[in-house]
Amino acid sequence: MPPLNPFVIARRAFGAVVFNTVIALAITAVMGDHFADNLMYSQCIGLSIWALIDGGRHVLHPSGWPGAAPMAVLVVVAVLASYPGGMAVANLLLGRDLLNGLSNFPRATLGLLLMSLAAGGFGAYFFTSRAMLAGARLAREEALRQASEARLRLLESQLEPHMLFNTLANLRALIGTDPERATAMLDRLNDFLRATLTASRTEATAGRHTLQAEFDRLRDYLELMAVRMGPRLRYRLDLPEALASQPVPPLLLQPLVENCIRHGLEPSREGGEVRVMARRGAGVQDLELEVSDTGVGCAPSPTPGFGLTQVRERLANAYPGRAELDWQAGPGGGTRALLTLPLQTPAAAP
Repeated sequence: MPPLNPFVIARRAFGAVVFNTVIALAITAVMGDHFADNLMYSQCIGLSIWALIDGGRHVLHPSGWPGAAPMAVLVVVAVLASYPGGMAVANLLLGRDLLNGLSNFPRATLGLLLMSLAAGGFGAYFFTSRAMLAGARLAREEALRQASEARLRLLESQLEPHMLFNTLANLRALIGTDPERATAMLDRLNDFLRATLTASRTEATAGRHTLQAEFDRLRDYLELMAVRMGPRLRYRLDLPEALASQPVPPLLLQPLVENCIRHGLEPSREGGEVRVMARRGAGVQDLELEVSDTGVGCAPSPTPGFGLTQVRERLANAYPGRAELDWQAGPGGGTRALLTLPLQTPAAAP
């Protein structure tokens, strides 16, 4: 049985007190008795009914509605038990005879009993339906979160083979032309895959992937590419210490770095530089990640490539409606991709 939330219980109890006060006002207006006395009887009876119904419902079905028949029986039993019990408690608090108020049965007592039965049924339906709606909303949010995580995992499974196949194709080309560099590249690939696998297991256990881990993987990948490209590849990674612990989706930046190398630096005889920078954005709660290169650039295409498509999908799944990707390119001017994400505080980070 799940533990009871004291805040939820307090909120329901307050609602019952307000409801009982309204009943006391109605009885006073109709019958002309003293409001203080009616309020005492109404609160004692009404709170007893609420406690028995809500407690009994939690015992019968902790997660929500136990069913119409069990709930109807519970309401009737709670009202029949709470009416004389609440009357006796109110009489005791007011200094009256414990059986006072039951002597005029059946006319007045039966009317109040039926009113208590109707109020108890309405209260039970109201509070239980609210609890069921809240539970359904939480279940829907959890289902959406799990679907989003599954989508991110699927995108990761597409990204990693894409990077690996590109690297193996480059390695194959080096084997025939430069076996020594091919061996060095194979050794670096082995180190890269080992570090990536270790980091993935650690992040799965810890439940988070930080910017520091993302930049570490980028450094490993760029070192791997540097074996093949030599001095034609230069890179700069700029990660402020204050942003190193920011959570991001794994492999978010690598497709952009791959695009820089494949479309910007490889076609250039002189090569160029890849820059990856993290900084606070113009907005107070914005995080900006920039990936740029000084390569040959390219003309904007109406159909984005694999890397840009994957990054946009990952942003849409991880930060629905709260992240942007701005990509700029021009012949001879290199490329620049700017990601704007919500900046998370340590308390809000997953």
